[in-house]
Amino acid sequence: MPRGRRRDRDRVSYTALITTISPADRPDESLRLLRSMARDGVPFAAVALAAVLSAFARHRSAPGAAATAAVATMVHAAAARSGLGASVVVGTSLVHSYCASSRLADARKVFDEMGRTRNTVTWNALLNGYAKAGLADRAAELFAAIPEPDLVSWSTMVDGCLRAGRLSAALSTYNAMLRSPAGARPNEVLLVDLLSACARRSAVEEGRQLHAAIAKAGLDRHAFVQSTLIHFYGACGFLNSARLQFVSGSKDHVSSWNALMAGLVRSGNADEALRLFDAMPERDVVSWSTVIAGHAQCGRSGLALELFRRMRATGVEPNEITLTSALSAVAGSGTLEQGKWIHDYVVANSVPLTDNLIAGLIDMYAKRGSIASAMQVFDNARRSSSSISPWNAIICGLAIHGHAETSLSLFSQLRRTDIRPNSITFIGVLNACCHAGLVGAGRSYFESMKREYGIEPAIKHYGCMVDLLGRAGCLEEAERLIEAMPMEADVVIWGTMLAAARTHGNVEIGERAAASLARLEPSHGAARILLSNIYADAGRWSDVATVRRAMQEGEFEKMPGRSGIL
Repeated sequence: MPRGRRRDRDRVSYTALITTISPADRPDESLRLLRSMARDGVPFAAVALAAVLSAFARHRSAPGAAATAAVATMVHAAAARSGLGASVVVGTSLVHSYCASSRLADARKVFDEMGRTRNTVTWNALLNGYAKAGLADRAAELFAAIPEPDLVSWSTMVDGCLRAGRLSAALSTYNAMLRSPAGARPNEVLLVDLLSACARRSAVEEGRQLHAAIAKAGLDRHAFVQSTLIHFYGACGFLNSARLQFVSGSKDHVSSWNALMAGLVRSGNADEALRLFDAMPERDVVSWSTVIAGHAQCGRSGLALELFRRMRATGVEPNEITLTSALSAVAGSGTLEQGKWIHDYVVANSVPLTDNLIAGLIDMYAKRGSIASAMQVFDNARRSSSSISPWNAIICGLAIHGHAETSLSLFSQLRRTDIRPNSITFIGVLNACCHAGLVGAGRSYFESMKREYGIEPAIKHYGCMVDLLGRAGCLEEAERLIEAMPMEADVVIWGTMLAAARTHGNVEIGERAAASLARLEPSHGAARILLSNIYADAGRWSDVATVRRAMQEGEFEKMPGRSGIL
């Protein structure tokens, strides 16, 4: 056989093998075959080069972005040497691969060099790269230049807006798609993405309009669309609509049951959620995680732990969310031994230590009194954590146990990282100042919230400051702070003020605090007792008699202890 014909046959064989192996989650094997082609002197085919690029860019089993970038560079050079650099198939695959490895500048260079050979798939590949990188403005600029956008183009642009947190822009893009000359029709995936975003933002009217579009298109027959509709109404607090959607739809899919149960849990209907859970024909790890989290969040730690034990007995393996909820339950009313068992389970089963799970472990150890263990978990994870959650857990945990100096030291270390504090961080910081009596530092931290980080103080931050100032005897300043609050002071703040007035013997401020408490909660008996004690400390026995007589004539409740700080 002539050499040229044999090389053509080998080229076809190699190409067939590579294109068969590449989609089969074997990127390394496809690359090995491509190298064999080069070693045997067999000319490359554009389809073979594109298949190898796609194998590394698409499959999760590929050795990461660095390997994808290295393969893209190698194939790029091979295409240029083989005269395939102008191939639209190779060029488009290169754009996709460079985007997948976050080399957007290289992707744009290939895109620009392709010139008129670009097709809609090429445009979409670069558009997707910009969208996934969060570069919504660049994506919008590119999208406006696409000669003939298709459904993928529109969907990618909507996704880019949603990733950037621009729901209004996403909905505007969706409406523009409906009015476009090509008449692109949305599919169920696009509508579900928009509806899920409406659920996150509680955009009720927009979500209802999307529901109408889904029903009109007949897309609500899909199980994942139905569960998203239930989730939307539950997340927005419209439980009757969520229930109606559940009742009118198919009960064959566990996702719909889970969506309704999550809505009930979110609204505090833990009992109904448990009844729904017990009625489920089948349960998955999401079902168990949802019901366990619901009872942990509403203070039913014992029941949450019992459900966790039931889950383990059925053979369902907990995931990160389940374990975090179980740790929260232990922190609420469990034992240190239970918490250690969960920690041992995480280690023994190589459960990935996400920041939320790390924070759950720290919080559990701190609330169960093992500060040393909490610090050890934090120290082991601080370099790998990328969010504020573990920092918040340790700063707050140290603060409530009186380790103010260590708590504030860690906050200083946090400020030297790229992680930004949030409102929870400052609750821990202000509470640490309160325990240590650091009035000046507390003022400085409180003022820095808005000045340095753009965080508006919430009522709990004001409560911390009132407590700090009250303990230090700065009652007039605390009262001025209450008057300047953008929201009305609650029972906790006025109770804190009243207790401080008694400690420092300030009758006038005590009377005003007691009067404010009475307006908010007339049956608050503890406030009357404190006021009576203030009068007694001041020797004003006639006022003591008046208060106690009023208490005997009225109906007052003995309020349970609570804290508005942590």
